[in-house]
Amino acid sequence: MKTNIVRLIAAFTLLLNIGLAANQAQAEENAAKSTVANMLLYIQPVEYTNSINVMNYFSQDYWFEQGPVVEPLALKQFNASFSPVTMCEAGRSAKMIVWLQPRMFYNPQLQMFHGQITANVYTGKGELKTSYVGKSKVHGFVDIKPEKWIEKSYEQAISKVVNKIKADKDLQQLMGANDQSATMDGVSCGIVSSFPIPKVRALSF
Repeated sequence: MKTNIVRLIAAFTLLLNIGLAANQAQAEENAAKSTVANMLLYIQPVEYTNSINVMNYFSQDYWFEQGPVVEPLALKQFNASFSPVTMCEAGRSAKMIVWLQPRMFYNPQLQMFHGQITANVYTGKGELKTSYVGKSKVHGFVDIKPEKWIEKSYEQAISKVVNKIKADKDLQQLMGANDQSATMDGVSCGIVSSFPIPKVRALSF
């Protein structure tokens, strides 16, 4: 009898601890969402579902989605310089949105990966503030660990974009401002595709 009671108490304690942990995790998540970040990073959903091909005429091709590769690299570098930075999603707010548009091209003759990241920076009111482009060239092989060279290429391109933003005094002042009216409500991330973008870039889609 006593053994059963002990087991019931232990089970109840375990369930209670699980419930408390879940509530704490939810509270931390809600707190993170309610915090106004310096930046929200946005990558089009199509970059997570549509594969692109880096072609090699002499052997095999390599297909991959750009979003899953670029997102962690961008979060790491942007947070290192502009923390707090998070991805654009419902419930999040920030002083600006940075729309990242990745591109990748492979030259099989020179065995060179050409990476590019275009960053369109918007204020919290949806105004296109400025655009930056970071480009990179990485020597590598499509048939030998292509993901390594692709990641390195994007990493270099993102680094160049981050450095350009760091050198922009106007954007630094915007991030340092305490004007809450200039923040972007997280729900508005759904209308990023309606924001104005440079015509040259728009024609390249």
